[in-house]
Amino acid sequence: MAKLLVIYASDYGNTKKAAEVVAGGAKSVPGTEVVLLQAEKVKAEDALAADAIIVGSPVHMGSMDWRIKTFIDRVCGGLWMKDAMIGKVGAVFATGSGYGDTGGGAELTMLSMLNNFAELGMIIVPLPKNTPGYPKGGLQWGAYARSAGENLEQTGVSEDSLAAAKNHGANVARLAAALKGAKVFGG
Repeated sequence: MAKLLVIYASDYGNTKKAAEVVAGGAKSVPGTEVVLLQAEKVKAEDALAADAIIVGSPVHMGSMDWRIKTFIDRVCGGLWMKDAMIGKVGAVFATGSGYGDTGGGAELTMLSMLNNFAELGMIIVPLPKNTPGYPKGGLQWGAYARSAGENLEQTGVSEDSLAAAKNHGANVARLAAALKGAKVFGG
Protein backbone atom coordinates (compact mmCIF):
# COMPACT_ATOMS: atom_id res chain seq x y z
CA MET A 1 0.00 0.00 0.00
CA ALA A 2 1.39 3.37 -1.01
CA LYS A 3 1.00 6.21 1.48
CA LEU A 4 0.55 9.76 0.16
CA LEU A 5 0.81 12.94 2.18
CA VAL A 6 -1.03 15.97 0.78
CA ILE A 7 0.19 19.18 2.40
CA TYR A 8 -1.38 22.59 1.89
CA ALA A 9 -1.74 26.15 3.14
CA SER A 10 -4.89 28.14 2.42
CA ASP A 11 -6.06 31.70 2.91
CA TYR A 12 -9.62 31.73 1.53
CA GLY A 13 -10.28 27.99 1.39
CA ASN A 14 -9.38 27.64 -2.29
CA THR A 15 -6.13 25.74 -1.81
CA LYS A 16 -7.79 23.59 0.84
CA LYS A 17 -10.51 22.68 -1.65
CA ALA A 18 -7.87 21.89 -4.29
CA ALA A 19 -5.97 19.76 -1.73
CA GLU A 20 -9.13 17.80 -0.98
CA VAL A 21 -9.63 17.17 -4.70
CA VAL A 22 -5.98 16.09 -5.14
CA ALA A 23 -6.38 13.76 -2.15
CA GLY A 24 -9.61 12.38 -3.64
CA GLY A 25 -7.83 11.64 -6.91
CA ALA A 26 -5.07 9.83 -5.03
CA LYS A 27 -7.63 7.83 -3.01
CA SER A 28 -9.25 6.68 -6.26
CA VAL A 29 -6.20 4.47 -6.87
CA PRO A 30 -6.81 1.12 -5.15
CA GLY A 31 -4.58 0.39 -2.18
CA THR A 32 -3.62 4.01 -1.59
CA GLU A 33 -3.70 5.62 1.84
CA VAL A 34 -3.89 9.41 1.88
CA VAL A 35 -3.19 11.82 4.73
CA LEU A 36 -4.22 15.46 4.29
CA LEU A 37 -2.45 18.01 6.54
CA GLN A 38 -2.10 21.76 6.85
CA ALA A 39 1.54 22.75 6.38
CA GLU A 40 1.95 24.01 9.93
CA LYS A 41 0.91 20.62 11.35
CA VAL A 42 3.37 18.47 9.39
CA LYS A 43 6.15 16.80 11.34
CA ALA A 44 9.25 15.02 10.06
CA GLU A 45 7.68 11.67 10.96
CA ASP A 46 4.77 12.43 8.60
CA ALA A 47 7.12 13.07 5.69
CA LEU A 48 9.23 10.01 6.48
CA ALA A 49 6.15 7.76 6.62
CA ALA A 50 4.97 8.89 3.18
CA ASP A 51 5.93 7.32 -0.12
CA ALA A 52 4.77 10.45 -1.94
CA ILE A 53 4.24 14.07 -0.96
CA ILE A 54 2.04 16.50 -2.86
CA VAL A 55 2.28 20.13 -1.75
CA GLY A 56 -0.19 22.88 -2.61
CA SER A 57 0.17 26.60 -2.06
CA PRO A 58 -1.71 29.76 -2.80
CA VAL A 59 0.33 32.24 -4.81
CA HIS A 60 1.71 35.06 -2.67
CA MET A 61 3.23 37.78 -4.83
CA GLY A 62 4.54 35.22 -7.32
CA SER A 63 5.87 32.82 -4.70
CA MET A 64 4.79 30.09 -2.30
CA ASP A 65 2.90 30.80 0.92
CA TRP A 66 5.05 31.43 3.99
CA ARG A 67 3.58 28.37 5.74
CA ILE A 68 4.78 26.13 2.91
CA LYS A 69 8.22 27.75 3.02
CA THR A 70 8.30 27.23 6.80
CA PHE A 71 7.45 23.54 6.31
CA ILE A 72 10.29 23.25 3.79
CA ASP A 73 12.76 25.04 6.06
CA ARG A 74 11.82 23.43 9.36
CA VAL A 75 10.79 19.91 8.34
CA CYS A 76 12.50 19.25 5.03
CA GLY A 77 15.78 20.97 5.95
CA GLY A 78 16.64 18.36 8.56
CA LEU A 79 15.51 15.53 6.29
CA TRP A 80 17.75 16.91 3.53
CA MET A 81 20.75 16.79 5.86
CA LYS A 82 20.04 13.07 6.45
CA ASP A 83 19.25 12.27 2.76
CA ALA A 84 15.97 10.91 4.10
CA MET A 85 13.73 11.94 1.20
CA ILE A 86 15.76 10.55 -1.71
CA GLY A 87 13.61 8.41 -3.98
CA LYS A 88 10.26 9.53 -2.57
CA VAL A 89 7.72 10.87 -5.05
CA GLY A 90 6.95 14.60 -5.09
CA ALA A 91 4.39 16.77 -6.88
CA VAL A 92 2.86 20.22 -6.49
CA PHE A 93 -0.24 22.30 -7.19
CA ALA A 94 -1.21 25.94 -6.69
CA THR A 95 -4.11 28.37 -6.59
CA GLY A 96 -3.80 32.00 -7.52
CA SER A 97 -5.70 35.15 -8.27
CA GLY A 98 -3.33 37.66 -9.82
CA TYR A 99 -3.30 38.87 -13.38
CA GLY A 100 -2.88 36.31 -16.13
CA ASP A 101 -4.78 33.12 -16.80
CA THR A 102 -2.81 30.97 -14.36
CA GLY A 103 -3.32 33.23 -11.42
CA GLY A 104 -0.37 35.60 -11.52
CA GLY A 105 2.57 33.54 -10.43
CA ALA A 106 1.25 29.97 -10.20
CA GLU A 107 4.04 28.73 -12.45
CA LEU A 108 6.76 30.39 -10.37
CA THR A 109 5.17 29.12 -7.17
CA MET A 110 5.13 25.54 -8.43
CA LEU A 111 8.69 25.80 -9.76
CA SER A 112 9.99 27.04 -6.43
CA MET A 113 8.37 24.12 -4.60
CA LEU A 114 9.66 21.64 -7.19
CA ASN A 115 13.14 23.08 -6.79
CA ASN A 116 13.00 22.13 -3.12
CA PHE A 117 11.88 18.61 -4.03
CA ALA A 118 14.81 18.33 -6.45
CA GLU A 119 17.18 19.38 -3.65
CA LEU A 120 15.69 16.60 -1.51
CA GLY A 121 16.38 14.02 -4.25
CA MET A 122 12.71 13.28 -4.79
CA ILE A 123 11.22 11.86 -8.00
CA ILE A 124 9.21 14.75 -9.43
CA VAL A 125 5.89 14.06 -11.14
CA PRO A 126 4.91 16.58 -13.83
CA LEU A 127 1.43 17.04 -15.28
CA PRO A 128 1.21 15.79 -18.90
CA LYS A 129 -0.75 17.98 -21.31
CA ASN A 130 -3.10 15.09 -22.13
CA THR A 131 -4.33 14.99 -18.50
CA PRO A 132 -8.10 15.49 -18.33
CA GLY A 133 -8.73 19.04 -17.15
CA TYR A 134 -5.33 20.33 -18.31
CA PRO A 135 -6.66 23.17 -20.55
CA LYS A 136 -8.49 24.79 -17.60
CA GLY A 137 -6.21 23.84 -14.72
CA GLY A 138 -2.88 22.49 -15.78
CA LEU A 139 0.70 23.46 -16.44
CA GLN A 140 3.52 21.03 -17.03
CA TRP A 141 4.64 21.65 -13.43
CA GLY A 142 1.34 20.64 -11.83
CA ALA A 143 -2.31 21.47 -11.40
CA TYR A 144 -3.49 25.00 -10.68
CA ALA A 145 -6.82 26.67 -10.07
CA ARG A 146 -7.64 30.32 -10.59
CA SER A 147 -9.36 31.71 -7.51
CA ALA A 148 -10.34 35.25 -8.56
CA GLY A 149 -11.64 37.16 -11.53
CA GLU A 150 -9.83 39.68 -13.71
CA ASN A 151 -10.42 42.46 -11.17
CA LEU A 152 -9.03 40.28 -8.33
CA GLU A 153 -12.48 39.63 -6.85
CA GLN A 154 -12.67 36.27 -5.05
CA THR A 155 -14.63 33.78 -7.15
CA GLY A 156 -13.53 30.50 -5.63
CA VAL A 157 -12.02 27.73 -7.72
CA SER A 158 -14.15 26.23 -10.48
CA GLU A 159 -14.88 22.55 -10.91
CA ASP A 160 -13.35 22.80 -14.41
CA SER A 161 -10.04 23.95 -12.99
CA LEU A 162 -10.07 21.22 -10.36
CA ALA A 163 -10.39 18.35 -12.86
CA ALA A 164 -6.64 18.44 -13.47
CA ALA A 165 -6.01 18.42 -9.70
CA LYS A 166 -7.99 15.20 -9.27
CA ASN A 167 -6.10 13.53 -12.10
CA HIS A 168 -2.76 14.82 -10.80
CA GLY A 169 -3.44 13.15 -7.44
CA ALA A 170 -4.24 9.88 -9.21
CA ASN A 171 -1.08 10.10 -11.37
CA VAL A 172 1.09 10.58 -8.29
CA ALA A 173 -0.63 7.72 -6.47
CA ARG A 174 -0.11 5.34 -9.42
CA LEU A 175 3.61 6.16 -9.56
CA ALA A 176 4.02 5.81 -5.80
CA ALA A 177 2.24 2.43 -5.88
CA ALA A 178 4.41 1.22 -8.77
CA LEU A 179 7.60 2.25 -6.99
CA LYS A 180 6.39 0.74 -3.74
CA GLY A 181 5.65 -2.50 -5.58
CA ALA A 182 9.17 -2.43 -7.01
CA LYS A 183 10.44 -2.15 -3.42
CA VAL A 184 12.17 1.14 -4.18
CA PHE A 185 11.17 2.30 -0.70
CA GLY A 186 12.29 -0.90 0.99
CA GLY A 187 8.67 -1.97 1.61
